[in-house]
Amino acid sequence: MTRLSDTMEEPAMLLCSKLFLQHRHRQVEVSLTSCVLVWKEVERSRKRSSGIGNSAATAHSHAVQVCEIVVVRKTEDDDQDNTDTRRSQKKAQLHPHAFTVSYIRRTRQHQWRCSDVTFHSANEGLCEQWIQVINEQLSLLTNRPKSLLVYINPYGGKRCGKRIYEQKVAPLFRRACISADVIVTERANHARDHLKTEANLDKYDGVVCVGGDGMFSEILHGLVSRTQTDNGVDQNQADAELVPCSLHIGIIPAGSTDCICFATVGTNDPVTSALHIIVGDSQPMDVSSVHHDDIFLKYSVSLLGYGFYGDVLTDSERKRWLGPARYDLSGVKTFLSHNYYEGTVSFLPAENNVGDPRDTLQCLSGCRICQHEPSSRDWEMSEEKEQADKDGGGGWSVIRGKFIAINAASMSCACPRSPQGLSPSAHLADGTTDLILVRKCSRLDFLRHLLRHTNKDDQFDHSFVEVHRVRRFRFQPRHREPVSLEDLSESPKKTGFSPICSGQTTCNYSTSHSSWTCDGEILPHTAIQVSVQCQLIRLFARGIEEQQQQQQCVLEDPCTLWALEPSTH
Repeated sequence: MTRLSDTMEEPAMLLCSKLFLQHRHRQVEVSLTSCVLVWKEVERSRKRSSGIGNSAATAHSHAVQVCEIVVVRKTEDDDQDNTDTRRSQKKAQLHPHAFTVSYIRRTRQHQWRCSDVTFHSANEGLCEQWIQVINEQLSLLTNRPKSLLVYINPYGGKRCGKRIYEQKVAPLFRRACISADVIVTERANHARDHLKTEANLDKYDGVVCVGGDGMFSEILHGLVSRTQTDNGVDQNQADAELVPCSLHIGIIPAGSTDCICFATVGTNDPVTSALHIIVGDSQPMDVSSVHHDDIFLKYSVSLLGYGFYGDVLTDSERKRWLGPARYDLSGVKTFLSHNYYEGTVSFLPAENNVGDPRDTLQCLSGCRICQHEPSSRDWEMSEEKEQADKDGGGGWSVIRGKFIAINAASMSCACPRSPQGLSPSAHLADGTTDLILVRKCSRLDFLRHLLRHTNKDDQFDHSFVEVHRVRRFRFQPRHREPVSLEDLSESPKKTGFSPICSGQTTCNYSTSHSSWTCDGEILPHTAIQVSVQCQLIRLFARGIEEQQQQQQCVLEDPCTLWALEPSTH
């Protein structure tokens, strides 16, 4: 059989030594290349059968990618566990010097933890050499942050953001030698305003928010607005090409839903998010800019919703005193109201190379669709399509109708309650958003649609639902003039406007339109135009890893496979 090392260029071996593991005091062979640290026991377990062969030698092998080493340090006497037996203490005297490697260990449901392995040796110089060489390799990882600006929302979620940071995150940052300037916000939009005007961003490698999706939205708006101002870009121009932000954004989840963190990491776990920040993971993300005429309204990275979700949020804002339970109550109330709204949706379809919302191709770590780097040519092609539409050449699609919900999902919008999300195949960084149109239907049909958010069935497989992958879209509600009380008792056809509530015979003029919810905030206008800005920001994340990908991400690395082969090198 051909050895892997015979078909590829062997990675340079930087160090290889026989050391001893802490407590067990088993001798291990430790090797380091530029991409992986491997240790495996020297003593082979007894063969239970003649068919075991050399597999027993690798049964207790461990491998860690260098990019997932958090820190390496000299192990002091105080770090040693005093519970060793007398025999172990005697062996420790034979190998008094040690160094500890802290590295990322994957656990269940996409969670990461920081684990330690301590290697002992009788040679102090050898331990120092290992520390020096590993640190040299870590210094080559230029994507790792050294200085961070941290904003903590003390009021979000269960009001435990400050405690989460101080107890779970700050110790990890200190261990990784990351300095952090911490600001505890005192009011709404405190972080946004500070980023836009006061923060000295040149001294930081990233901005971290400790809170929920609302806190992330503040950081997003502050950082993007500051970048455009510094580069002379007018955000009020709907067709402006925005300048990507140079600083990464980190999210430490401490809110009610933490949808954005869940959709980009796979879990709402503060320790996992902190470790993604420490190792300098980088996940590009699209941002949608929302305008009304020539007025900039908001940026969106997750959900733009009109109709059902807009009504839910509008009603829940009146019940904030209920806490998170207000969303459930408002959801039931809105569902029973069964409102629908008339309007016109125009959209610019995406190219074929970005897939389809129903292709079941999930956006995971290393997604090939999101690997595409945005270029000026992409923007020019989009501009050409829009100009062709203005000249009568087409390009835009127009749909008029009565809608219970209009949703634009720039990501899957997955969360613990909806593991698949509103659009399971939406991508984080392909320059598109998935436009979901739910037409007027019966209350039972709409319930069937909502229930599919919680399972793995195709939620778009209904005659009243259609979905399009788009780069831009516009929405214009159907306006009507004020009518008299006599007109309200007449049929909708006579007034020229369809009823809002299918179960009612009259409609209140004040409820003739819904509201747009933009990442959890209500927009002041219903007539909007949306443009997707491809890869405008970058998060300290790497996308969701598949379960198999989590288990084999190290073992599938060519450097690891070579290092785990029988020691002939």
